[in-house]
Amino acid sequence: MPPVDPAFGEEMRRRRTASGMSLADLAAKVHYSKEYLSKIERGMGNPSDQLAQSCDAKLRAGGLLFGLLNRPLPHAGDVSAVSAAEIGSPGPWSLRLRADGASDFTACDPAAPAEEGATVAAKWALTPGFQESGSVEETLTVFRTLFDQQRRLGQCSGPAVVAPMSIAATAALRGLGRSTPPDRRGAVLQLAAHFAEYTGWMAQEAGDDPAARWWTGQAAGLAKAGGDDEMAAYALLRQAEIALYQGDSLSTVALAGAAGAQARGRRTRELAAQREAQGHALLGNESECRRALDRAGELASGTRPQGDGGPALGGTHLPDLTAFVTGWCLRELGEAEEAVALLDIGQDGIAPHALRARARHGARLALALADAGDVERACAVAASVAQDVMTTDSATVRTDLKQLRSSLAPRRKHPAVSDTLPVIAASLRAGADPRGGGG
Repeated sequence: MPPVDPAFGEEMRRRRTASGMSLADLAAKVHYSKEYLSKIERGMGNPSDQLAQSCDAKLRAGGLLFGLLNRPLPHAGDVSAVSAAEIGSPGPWSLRLRADGASDFTACDPAAPAEEGATVAAKWALTPGFQESGSVEETLTVFRTLFDQQRRLGQCSGPAVVAPMSIAATAALRGLGRSTPPDRRGAVLQLAAHFAEYTGWMAQEAGDDPAARWWTGQAAGLAKAGGDDEMAAYALLRQAEIALYQGDSLSTVALAGAAGAQARGRRTRELAAQREAQGHALLGNESECRRALDRAGELASGTRPQGDGGPALGGTHLPDLTAFVTGWCLRELGEAEEAVALLDIGQDGIAPHALRARARHGARLALALADAGDVERACAVAASVAQDVMTTDSATVRTDLKQLRSSLAPRRKHPAVSDTLPVIAASLRAGADPRGGGG
């Protein structure tokens, strides 16, 4: 364990007393015990990243406290979307579908020896034939409809239902691209890239971050082969999102900044600015957070190019993504009441079928409500979120549920809390997969 640096505790005590807070007041705001905070202030323990970020926000330290932990901020130039081995991997893919509905995917190394001793009961092989330009157009129309329907299905089902179909569609389009006339090959590979990117999102929702990064690398490689470099910038943005849910605020800021600098499209730059704002909010850096939010707002309000009618990058099921991200940030910065006001506006606009979006939005609303002291309503929203997570099997929303459990636990004597904590626990337990998925 690294030696304790007393500078953090000294600065924390100075800022706490200057703000007029007692240790008990701060403990209630950051959801750590008063005894633990006292040890930190006296230099008898090392603060975690999460505690430093929470104290930065509640004491309005602007990231100074986290900076005292001496965590180096990675330079944007040191960040790459994916390794060379991940992009456009030439090896064969294997998707196994089991009788119980489970599935597993493997990207094989062509140099590896074939598995021995396997008995083959049935086998078939299909090779894509040459496609005329006219038939390619019809095929693309069907696959684009399929993509939209799979995204809709992903809102009301878990990754285990959606990912196998998305993988199969990616593989089919990848093969189709090899037998398509050159003038249409780019469109085929670009659509394959969107399926691959969505597969990466489903992997993250299943709690498998390495698989999420790998699929995002496939998406970047397919898009580049199809003549579209924007997906490479979006791959950086997806890495920033993974870092965000891991609580790695420094990497979130660096990756989002690199994505925004590399991107040409307004949509990607807008999303990058929003993600950067969230990273700064986790650091408690209010001024930088608000600057990034302003930048995102300017990009969102500008005239968007018509584009080619292809699928939009990023989430599309939250009616007002700007309000959601702003509310998310305000809650992290300690402005719970303002966060509730913003998040309340968007709740009713979510489509009834979009359980995943409703759970994501509701989890942040419940956290803000708990911080604002509205325990009864926080519990009501949390119970609904827990039920939706059981259906969608979302590892990212479970991250918020864990935080909500920690926030509510000190108030377990409240009747609503005592009723809600077992519901949250059941939802978290359902996500525990012995094979490592579902996180």
